[in-house]
Parts: sequence; C-alpha cells; structure tokens
Amino acid sequence: MNPDNLPLHDLPAFNKILVANRGEIAVRAFRAAFETGAKTVAVYPREDRNSFHRPFADEAVQIGEPGQPVKAYLDIDEIIRAAKETGADAIYPGYGFLSERADLARACRDNGIRFIGPSPETLDLTGDKSAAVQAAERAGLPVLKDSEPSSDPKQLVEYAKDFEFPIFVKAVAGGGGRGMRFIERPEDVEKLAAEASREAEAAFGDPNVYIERAVIRPQHIEVQIMADSHGNVVHLFERDCSVQRRHQKVVEIAPAQHITEEQRQRICQDAVNFCKEINYEGAGTVEFLVDEAGNHVFIEMNPRVQVEHTVTEEVTGIDIVKNQMYIAAGASLEDVHLTQDLIELNGAALQCRITTEDPANGFRPDSGVVTGYQSPGGAGVRLDGNVAVGTTITPNFDSLLVKMTCRGRNFQVAVDRALRALNEFTINGLSTNIGFLRALLSEQEFRHERINTGFIADHPHLLEAPAAADDAGKILNYLASVTVNQPNGARPTDIRPSKKLPDNSYGDLPRGSRDELLELGPKKWAEKLRNQTALGVTETTFRDAHQSLLATRVRTNTLVAAAKHVGHLTPQLTSVEAWGGATYDVGMRFLHESPWMRLDELREAMPNMNIQMLLRGRNTVGYTPYPDSVTKAFVQEAATSGIDIFRIFDALNDVSQMRPAIEAVLETNTTVAEVAMAYSGNLLDPNEDLYTLDYYLNLAEEIVEAGAHVLAIKDMAGLMRPAAAAKLVTALRERFDLPVHVHTHDTAGGQLATYMAAANAGADVVDVASAPLAGTTSQPSMSALVAAFANTERDTGIDLQAVFDMEPYWEAVRQVYAPFESGIPGPTGRVYKHEIPGGQLSNLRTQAKALGLEDRFELIEDYYAGVNEILGRPTKVTPSSKVVGDLALQLVGQGVSPQEFAENPRKYDIPESVIGFLQGELGTPPGGWPLLREKALESRSEVDHTVNVPEELAADLQSEDHATRRAALDKLLFPKQYAEYQEHLRTYGVTDQLGDKAFFYGLEEGVETMIYYGEIDENRPPLVVSLDAVSEPDEKGMRQVILTVNGQVRPISVRDESAESTVAEVEKADASNPGHVAAPFAGAVTVTVKEGDEVKAGDPVASIEAMKMEAAISATKDGKVERVAFTQPTKVEGGDLVVVIA
Repeated sequence: MNPDNLPLHDLPAFNKILVANRGEIAVRAFRAAFETGAKTVAVYPREDRNSFHRPFADEAVQIGEPGQPVKAYLDIDEIIRAAKETGADAIYPGYGFLSERADLARACRDNGIRFIGPSPETLDLTGDKSAAVQAAERAGLPVLKDSEPSSDPKQLVEYAKDFEFPIFVKAVAGGGGRGMRFIERPEDVEKLAAEASREAEAAFGDPNVYIERAVIRPQHIEVQIMADSHGNVVHLFERDCSVQRRHQKVVEIAPAQHITEEQRQRICQDAVNFCKEINYEGAGTVEFLVDEAGNHVFIEMNPRVQVEHTVTEEVTGIDIVKNQMYIAAGASLEDVHLTQDLIELNGAALQCRITTEDPANGFRPDSGVVTGYQSPGGAGVRLDGNVAVGTTITPNFDSLLVKMTCRGRNFQVAVDRALRALNEFTINGLSTNIGFLRALLSEQEFRHERINTGFIADHPHLLEAPAAADDAGKILNYLASVTVNQPNGARPTDIRPSKKLPDNSYGDLPRGSRDELLELGPKKWAEKLRNQTALGVTETTFRDAHQSLLATRVRTNTLVAAAKHVGHLTPQLTSVEAWGGATYDVGMRFLHESPWMRLDELREAMPNMNIQMLLRGRNTVGYTPYPDSVTKAFVQEAATSGIDIFRIFDALNDVSQMRPAIEAVLETNTTVAEVAMAYSGNLLDPNEDLYTLDYYLNLAEEIVEAGAHVLAIKDMAGLMRPAAAAKLVTALRERFDLPVHVHTHDTAGGQLATYMAAANAGADVVDVASAPLAGTTSQPSMSALVAAFANTERDTGIDLQAVFDMEPYWEAVRQVYAPFESGIPGPTGRVYKHEIPGGQLSNLRTQAKALGLEDRFELIEDYYAGVNEILGRPTKVTPSSKVVGDLALQLVGQGVSPQEFAENPRKYDIPESVIGFLQGELGTPPGGWPLLREKALESRSEVDHTVNVPEELAADLQSEDHATRRAALDKLLFPKQYAEYQEHLRTYGVTDQLGDKAFFYGLEEGVETMIYYGEIDENRPPLVVSLDAVSEPDEKGMRQVILTVNGQVRPISVRDESAESTVAEVEKADASNPGHVAAPFAGAVTVTVKEGDEVKAGDPVASIEAMKMEAAISATKDGKVERVAFTQPTKVEGGDLVVVIA
C-alpha cells in the first residue's frame, strides 16, 4: 500500500523555513516546504543573484562578502543572521555546503532555530569517518580498514605504509567525490593526498582526510533511511550508484539490479541497525561497497538527503524532503505513515545528472549563458531543476543543471524512457554531458550486466561519444556574429535572384554533351568535336568568370540553382567549366564549403552536361608540386565524382610537369585530357624572340605526344590579337589532328574579334560567360558570341533566347555579391604592356587595397611589367603569375624599382614565392633563368616545397571510400584551409544551406527568415528566425543579439570585433606553441612554480579549482619556466595563459 494514499493526521509543521543552499536542491526544498504550509527564505551571495532559487522563495536575503560566493554559503554566522532577520524557525541544509557540518546544527540549537537534520552530536560522529566506522562495528556491520585523519600529506604517507594498495584518500568532513583520490602506488600518496586535502578544504572548510582500503570492482550500493526523534528507523530500500566518474555519481538506479533479495534485505537491515546505534534522526543514506562475491562493507553515512533521493521517491511514492520537514517538526514515522510494512517498491527508476561537463575534455565544467532550452516530458519523466533561457552558469558552483529521473514498470522500460527523454533534451550555449549519457544508456552491458564503479574507466569509448548535437544553436551563433560584425559590409540589395530564374517547367532532359562522351569515349568524342562544323562553346560562368570578377566568392547553392536550368536551356554546350582553380581553397576558407560537395551537387544538377575543371599539372589545384600519387588520387576522385574534362596546364608550359596529370586522366579511360598552352607575348611582333609560332608548335607537339585528347590555348591575360589567333590556330590545325579549344579574357575589350578569327581559322571550341558576368577580366559574352555566329556556317546551335533567359539571374546575383567586386570598371589596353592575367588583375587590386596601395595601382602595373622583364618573361598563370605579382607589390611597398632590385637582389627582402621560383620549384622558365638568379640565391639553402605524403595519409589516398580519400586530399593540398574549414564546422556547423544574404550579411531586424541548416539530405525542418534587437556593446565589447526562433526568444552574446573592450584582456595561450600552458577551463588558478624552475612534461605547474573540483595543470613539455602569467590565485577562463615554458 502506498502510504501517501492514507489520510494524514494534523502534522506538526514549521512556519518559515530558510534553505541554506542554492539552485536545484533549494527549489526542491521550497516546493516541499510549500506543501507543508511553510513560508520560504532563500539566501544568496551577490554573484549568485541571478540564480533561479532566489526569486523562487517567498523572501531572499543576500549573504557573504562580494567576490567570495562559495564562502558565503559556508558562512554559518551569515546563515543564522538571515534566519533571524526573516523570523525563520527552521533551517534546511540540502546537500553539499554546510549540510554535514555539526557547527551549523549547533548554531541553530543555540539560537532557538530547528535544524532539519540530525543532532550536532550525530553529525560529529558521521563527520568523523573513523568514529562512524567504529559505530558500524558496534552495530555488527562489516567495515573497511581506515587510518587516523590528517591534513599533513607526509603523515598520510606514513599511515599508508600499513595498507595494502590500492587505497582511497577521503575527506573527513564531506562526500560527493570531493576531497577524494584513488591511489594505486605508494609513491603517489603525498601528491594526491595534498590535492585531496586542498579540495576538501575548499568544498567543506576542513582539510582533514583519511586513508581507506579500496575494494576492487565493487558495486556502490546505498540505503535510504528515514528516522524520527522517537527512536524509530525505516529504510526506503537501496539505490545502485556504481556508475561514477572521479567518485562522483553519474547515473543512479533504484532498486539495485544485480543483487539478490537476500542481499538486499541484509544490506537494508544493516543500514537500519547502524542508524539505531547512532540515534539517527531525519533522512540519511548509509553507503556500502559490494564485491563481486556479494559481500558488502560499510563505508560511510551521509547524514543528509542525497542528490539521487529522487529515484527512491519514484519507486516508493514517498516524498523524502517533505517528510524530513515533518519529522524535524516533531512528527513520528507512524504519523506520516512511514512504517516498514507500508513501504513498497514499485517498478524501477534511474536518474541522470545533466551537467555542464564536457566528457571528451576530461569532464571539464563549462560556464556561460543558456541560450536555448527544450526539456523532455511525457509519462515517467521527472525533472528537478529550473534552468531556462538566459540562465547564467558560473564557474563558482556545481556543474549540475538538471536532474532527470525516469521510471518504468521495470529497469528496461526506465532505460528506454530515459533514452527517449535524453533525445528530447536540448540545451544550447554551453557544453553538456547529454551525448555521453545517451551513449552510456545505450551500452548493452549497462542495460543487462552487473556494473561496478570502474565502468566508465573501463569503457573509454564512452568519452568519445559525440556531444548532443546543437546544430541549430551553432547556425544561430553564426548568423548573430555576421549580423553584428558585418564582415562583408552592409547588405547591398534586397533583390532575390531566385525570382529571376526561368520557369522550371521543362519536359524530359535533352541529350547533352556528356551523353555523347559517355557513349563514344574520350578519344572518339574528341575526334567528333574536331570534325563538327558548329563552333563548340564552353560556359565559364560557374568558375572562371566569378573567379575573375567576384574573387571566387559565389557559393554552391547559387551555382546549383542556375545549373538546374543549363542542361535544359543550353544542352548544346561542349562543357561547363565549374570546378578547380581557386574554387577549391576559397571554397573551404571563405565560403566554408567542401569543394567536393560543390562537385557532387553540380553533377546532380547537370547530369547531361560535361563538367570541366582546371588542373594545375603536378600542383593539381594547389600552389606547390605534389608527388605523382597525389595527382593520381586527385584525378581518380574527381573523375568518379563527376569531372568529365580536365584542362591541364603548367605555369611555365613545362610538359614534364603536366605529364603525371595527363597520364592519370588517360588511365580513367572515361575522361578527356585537354592540355593547354599558356599564351604570352605577341607572336605577330617581329621582335618577339621567345613566344614565337615555332615555340607554340614545338610545345604543342610535346603535348600531343603526351597523349592529349584536346589541345587548348590558354590566353590568361587576353593578349592574343585576332591575327595572332588566326595564325596560331591555322598552324595547329594543319599540323595536328586534335580539336583546338581557345580560352581568353576580355581585359582589353576586343576578344570577341579574337574568337571570330580563331573560329574562322578552324578553332573547335571557345570559352564564354553569361553576359552579366562577362567582359573585362572575365571571358567574352556568351550572348554576343552566340549572336555573332548565328545563321553562319559555324552557328553554335545554341538558342539565343535560352542564353538571354539566364541573364537576369546572373545580373541579380552580381548585385548580391557587390562587396566582392574585384574586376576593373571597364576594359584596359594597358594589359598589352603589363600582361597581368585576368583573374590576377582582379586579385591584385584587392591585395593592393589591403596593403594600402590602391591609389598607386598604375605603378603596380608598371612594376609588374618591370618584374616580368627581370625574371625573364615567364608565362604568367597561377602560380607563376603570383611570383611576379608578389615581387611587384613588395617593390612598390619598399619604394624600390625593378631595375634597382635586379642589380642587387640580396639587399632586399624577397618573397618566398620568388625564391621558390628561382630555385626551380615551378620548373624551368621558357626563356631560361634570369640574370639575377645567381645573386638572389647566393648563400641561400635550397628549399624543396614538394609535399611529402605522411604514411597514414598515403593509405587514405588509395581508399575506395570517397569521404576518406577526399579528406586525405584536402589535408595534403590545403592543410591550413582544411583546418579552418573544420574549425568552422565545429563552431558553426554546416552553413551551406543558408541563403546568400543571410550567409554574407546576417539578419535584418523585424524580417522573418526561414533558416535551413545541416546537411541537405537530412531534410531538417527549418528554423523560423527573426531579429528583434541588437544591444550596444558592453565593457567587454560583447553585444546581446535577441532573436525569436520558432516563436521562442533566444538571446545570444556576440563579440563586436570593432568595439574596444574597457576591461583588461587576459593573455590567451597560443595553442600552436607547446611551451604555452593554458587553463583547461574556467576557475581559480594557483601557480605552484616560479620563473627559472626546471620542469618535465606532466609535472604540475599550477592547480585549478572550479565547481568544487580541483585539478592539476601540468607542464606541456620539458624545460625551464620562462614566465608566470600571475603571481596570486586568479580567476581565469579556459584557454588563458598560465605559464610559459622555454
């Protein structure tokens, strides 16, 4: 029978109860007090004024001194003062803080206030662990051997000599795992005992600890006791608290699952006998260890309610806290129907402690503001705690957020219910252990087998469980940060490009160029291209055009939206250039996208079109040479992912540098090797002595011999005049059977004429871009070209109206991307002098602006031409063009002319790219080495920038798994950019699905926006987000961004990068410097070394105390302490610099 169903007599009760605690347990006590009819009083230090327990009570009194929040809750005089001021007739201590201190119980008695708990004498006994053990022995309980208490580590070393290891050091004055250390070796006693003593003093105000023999692989079983002042004692059965971390309980279960009924009765009876022996009164817990043979030993008595009392309440139906209050007011157990025959077990329950600890980082406690909170509910789910959006979690107190207790008809049902509830739980703004708890409760051993106190340590994979996903919180943090900091300036327009797309009501997908390639194979496809009359067209809008005009900043979803129409509108295109070149690294670094994801999505959007990429020979898409294994793996992965045509080039037209890439493409047997000659100079000029017609024909011969399917002319700067194009194309067509593909940039404005001349001479394919992204440093206009050849022998076959239909979209896109405009305002004939490639001419302007040289750009152009001459007129295409540009910018900045530099290059700083070029890193220039080479390299050791493939990545390159091979390639090609991209994913999650305006410019106040996030194939429901307000920056430079998300207010703190902090900034440790020792988490740090001390890696250099936990901070390397960041105990944040080791 459930005793709560029996009629209650008129029970004695208190008028007003002060709760000498905080947070969750204070609220638990207030709720119970209300049910007894008592008024309630909260206490709080100033730093805890925002804790949810303060306004929960009827009255609240501030206690303690500012700056010492923990000590305030340990200040007995202040607690008594608050009780007297408010007229409280009872004090409830809860757990932790002063709950086990006889001094408080004594002070209450001396001041005529009832202490809701045992008598001072009982607390003296239970607080003296050795006295408690003696009492247990008198009551006939089996006990563990222990030592005398001491706060002297050296004395404890002596005591330890009488023990068989392993042992525990435990705090005399408290429990909860604080002031406790497990010690396996005698040599560790002094160090760990000192730690335990300091932690005990910080948590309980008493540094005394004692030694106790450790039981191996025990279950931790505790019995809930209720006792009245009339000598009556009952038990409410047992709980299994074996799942522990650092001796702190993580999950508690009632009843224990793997003990026999006979063991249960013996253990519970021993607990009752012990409490009778010590005249116990109130609620308490008697704790036992049970070995693998089922033998139990008494370890301690906790003379208070426990954190996990809720599981017992759920299986017995008894309100332990409320009955504590009745008993303290004078009720007997019989009065409250707590007689042993009425106490029954019903089902099973388990409690999970939801904390701010990060299991993957040593259970580091986190602090901060809860920015989002969604709690579970439904049958059998109980939550104790009152966390809400805006709750501040400080490093001063316990890391517990919420206790979640789930019950069921049996243990399996309770576990299933707990897993369901954990899945519903969402807490944003700080780290939690929810992901860890999900993994723990999913373990089959946990569900079905006997668990001992080493379970977590024996299952280290649990610590690697992914944290509870907070993808929504991450994406909101990103939007808030962009909204506040405006990294790309203000939103330039409200235009919606998607509204400008043609109506997507097409019929079946028409046959396209890719269909032909798949049907014919690369060789026959190239032959057909060579023999066709219609002029082939490659569209570059998807890569080179926006690389040249918009700094490669156009995002994948913008490209894919257009790509879905291309296959229907212009299937006659020979190819769409959409990948490679700078799109790879810029995508990761600035757009926070995977370049492979871009390729996958474009492939899916244009299944009938050939996708073409730009491949930098041995450099693949990077800027330095790579081993052949990398080139081969890259080509294989790109080909299987959707690339049909590889345009391969070398910055210096060195075919030997292109050969590995050509061979890799030929090996696929399905993709086209289009090999390009970089065009430079003016072959019509009679004074041209380097880039002559013979030079290009000899180069073409090497390319053909290497196995190319298509021969390309890559006119990067737009230097090729119409007559030169006619002469070169005619000669190539006469000598070779390969189709000729011409690429140029319209920098001077006349390249449509060049295409006309090339086509009339027999060129097979030319490159163009959609008109709004054409001209100047981009390619000539597609509509102009299609119109020019319409109704002629070389008609492209492309519908001019179809070309027009896409232009409004690209025009709107260019408006959205206005801050990234990096092209020139109009054509420039100066290109014929300086020969700067189209894409680089745009980039140079951006670089010049960043360096403060934008008003001297004509001088940069002149210096570029001068540098080109002194370096021997190399062909200029990435990365050789970068060599010339880097040196030109350097010389303009230094005020040194190219001629002065050439006379004495050692006198000046030389960019790394220039040194690499002169050392032959890019190969040998077409015109041989410049005269200044010897002087510039004098006394310089040769640096080989060829990337070596680490052993672990070499295997990944051969993997058949796409994700593995792609990750290996990303790490090898762009390690820094890949790391930045991974950091973005870790911090903000996947931002690919954000609209362009939200991604670049953030949110607009008062405008509701649908925010899609996560991976596309996850199909998550979008967030409905509106920006309500942005505060002014505070003294730390932080702004509060108030959002409404799915109808709920969501505050987010964002650093305003432009606001100056008026608070002294603490120095942060440099994570890349192994000599920088950082604070692992927020807390109070005491440095234990001084400058000049010699330390070894792993030696403690400081201690940190936070959330009642103390941990050592260890040296990260061997060396000498060069600097100590602070000389006295200091509050720090995680990552703050503590010590520098030289």
